[in-house]
Amino acid sequence: MISPQWSGRLHSFMAGIINAKKQKAIIVNGMADHIHIFFGLRPVMSIAEVVRDVKSCSANFINRNNWVRGRFSWQEGYGTFSYTQSHVNDVYHYILNQQEHHRKKTFKEEYTALLEYFEVEFNEKYLFEYYE
Repeated sequence: MISPQWSGRLHSFMAGIINAKKQKAIIVNGMADHIHIFFGLRPVMSIAEVVRDVKSCSANFINRNNWVRGRFSWQEGYGTFSYTQSHVNDVYHYILNQQEHHRKKTFKEEYTALLEYFEVEFNEKYLFEYYE
């Protein structure tokens, strides 16, 4: 549902939310069906608080701008992964090149591969809806 026509504005808005929360937005990018947000987390907030605020504020932003028919809302849940300083450049470029990356692999394939790589046990029926 995220249109390329306004995705750049959305990504900038989401980075602004993160920075306003005194966190460090590194990069926000994504596809029509998902967003990757890479940020430095200071211990004054939990990941859950940052994600809650980003999802809430950005959904309101999308709705105020009438970018979708009906009312937009993010799906429940999210995935988080942590990285060391030595991986910042690799993760940054991975997120930057989402369009190229997803020519080879769907979001579902990408996400389940990350869960498997990080040895996170999961039941696919409890993940989220995939739009391909």
